[in-house]
Amino acid sequence: MADGIILLLCETSVHCAARIPEARAVLDLLEDCPEHQKKGGFPVVVFEGLDATGKTTITQAVKDTLNAVLLRSPPPCISQWRTIFDDQPTPIKRAFYAAGNYILASEIAEASTRAPVIIDRYWHSTAAYTIATEVNGKVQDLPPAHDEVYQWPEDLLKPDLVLLLTVDPEERVRRLQCRGLEKTKEEAELEANSLFRQRVEESYRRMVNPACQEVDASPSKEEVLKTVLQLIKKHCAL
Repeated sequence: MADGIILLLCETSVHCAARIPEARAVLDLLEDCPEHQKKGGFPVVVFEGLDATGKTTITQAVKDTLNAVLLRSPPPCISQWRTIFDDQPTPIKRAFYAAGNYILASEIAEASTRAPVIIDRYWHSTAAYTIATEVNGKVQDLPPAHDEVYQWPEDLLKPDLVLLLTVDPEERVRRLQCRGLEKTKEEAELEANSLFRQRVEESYRRMVNPACQEVDASPSKEEVLKTVLQLIKKHCAL
């Protein structure tokens, strides 16, 4: 998987350097990452979900409660170029986010040697949005459950637990409106196209090795935090 990402970014940097000079910088960072990163002795917990499901609030609360390190995908070293790659053709855009996961793995490996690690999105987001974008139609048109597209990459550092935060569509839209932030292209698509949203959500649910543990994020922050901490205690050695 990483080799394919490097190849695509190499092609991008060679053929589109004048138009996307940042591709060369992403490639340099990716090539500097050691292969087959290994997790340290502390647990690594990923939070996934659509925008406005409470990831930012809950990840910060869990970080504070567990004295953990909080990381995000894409990592800060490349997130400054996110809007540039969001405007590129889908294959280049997805290569950027996939590369971000492998770069982030280096940060996870180091951080997990000294404290629990909480991550706001990781590989499952990249995969779920890619699958939902590549497949048109209804949920039934997605690759069947247990298809290899839902498998975690063998060469990517694996977390101990993945929690998928969910809220009903009406509540999610209400939260987005309260935030008053400019919508990303994908967020606008999620709002306008219920089939796309359903494909993303179902793709999350079909991920395996590790699978997502679904958490209803509709209750209060305190209730959701309590549920999340119980799951972390159950599945991780703290």
